[in-house]
Amino acid sequence: MMRYLTGPTARSAAFACALVAVAAAPQAVAQQPASEAVGTAPAEDPAPAAPRAPQGLSESVAAVVNDDIVSTYDLAQRMRLLIATSGVQPTQENLQQFQREALVSLVDEHLQFQELRRVEKEQKIDILADDAEINEEIAEMAKGNNMSPEQFMAFLASRGIGQDTLKQQLRAQVSWSRWIQGRYGSRLRVGDDQIAATQALLTAQAAKPQYNIGEVLIDANRVGGMQQAMTGAQQLVTQMQQGAPFPAVARQFSALPTAANGGDAGWVSPGEMPPEVQTVLEQMRPGQLSQPIPVKDGVYILYLRDKRAGGNATLVNLKQVAIGLPQTATPDDETAARAKLAAIKPQIKDCAAMDAAANPSQGVIAGDLGEAEVADLAPAFRDAAEKLKVGEVSDPIRTPVGLHLIAVCGRRSAGAGQADKEQIERRLRGQQLSMIARRYMRDLRNSATIETK
Repeated sequence: MMRYLTGPTARSAAFACALVAVAAAPQAVAQQPASEAVGTAPAEDPAPAAPRAPQGLSESVAAVVNDDIVSTYDLAQRMRLLIATSGVQPTQENLQQFQREALVSLVDEHLQFQELRRVEKEQKIDILADDAEINEEIAEMAKGNNMSPEQFMAFLASRGIGQDTLKQQLRAQVSWSRWIQGRYGSRLRVGDDQIAATQALLTAQAAKPQYNIGEVLIDANRVGGMQQAMTGAQQLVTQMQQGAPFPAVARQFSALPTAANGGDAGWVSPGEMPPEVQTVLEQMRPGQLSQPIPVKDGVYILYLRDKRAGGNATLVNLKQVAIGLPQTATPDDETAARAKLAAIKPQIKDCAAMDAAANPSQGVIAGDLGEAEVADLAPAFRDAAEKLKVGEVSDPIRTPVGLHLIAVCGRRSAGAGQADKEQIERRLRGQQLSMIARRYMRDLRNSATIETK
């Protein structure tokens, strides 16, 4: 059974020095999260490795995972790496969150390496990723930051981050993913009944609004409880409001499978998210970041990239030619304006001719109104948009700000096409594999002895 043996609240002097050193670290990679795809890298890493321990810092034990030691230096290094790759600036308020996340990550990695080495020994197979694979990962991370591998490693070294710190994290990620996929991937079976049920659900939801979201879940069980999860989530929201990239934050802090893709969940429909999350999502606008949302197992953070109407809605693309006319205009002024637009209308053969028909010197302007759902238009515009065919132009329409000729330049039904059987099966398999991986790690933690000093 897992035992957490926690030492005194006051850390050792050496560990306190490590935190101060991390807090003073320079700013991380700006606005461009590191990719975790596989690419090509040089055979050697040219950037010099950081020293085993910073000058003036004595190394002590931060945790013991079964028989493996996590040193205070290892912990400080991982904190530096989190800061550099998340874009979150270290402050006195969020330093404890970095410490907690770094320690949990290191503990999990030690458990994974112990399990993988046990399996390698018992089954006489190779699972751990070799140096060439890790160099490929580093090359892709560098590419995601518009750097060469040499520049990227030099950047980390300038932040006091040793090469082994990054390589250890990548080796654990690559090796563990390979083991889970190899052991369970071929055993998973997605039945036709599951696929049919999913297709029926998607069909029923096609008429409802859909949301393109980014997501982060702070797992309460992983970070020590709901209060810690809520505090950590609020600190991350504050940092993202100040410019920390959402994808980078998601990669380092989210407990969801989408963390590997920078939190990108793609298009989701009502019913796919927890009820507490769905309620907030329905009130958000594209481009908006949510406040922390408590859920059963932790705290959600949402970023709404885009929103589209349901499949039953009609979207139109409109252009206009207009004359500014306040509501206080005299009847004679309005009559003159109507006559001017009536004379222009025959010149407009299609949407492309709208701009040419305008004459700013006579107070006539043209403009692209963009795409909108017909139901969301102002009543006068909505009536015209419903009746006009694509390319047709309305009669003058009076609004509080003027007179308008509008043209419907495009019309389409909202909503996305249904996912095919293969796409649904791939998605369901991914969800099952993610659940298996989380249970596997839970079992490893429960059977381990983990002491924190």
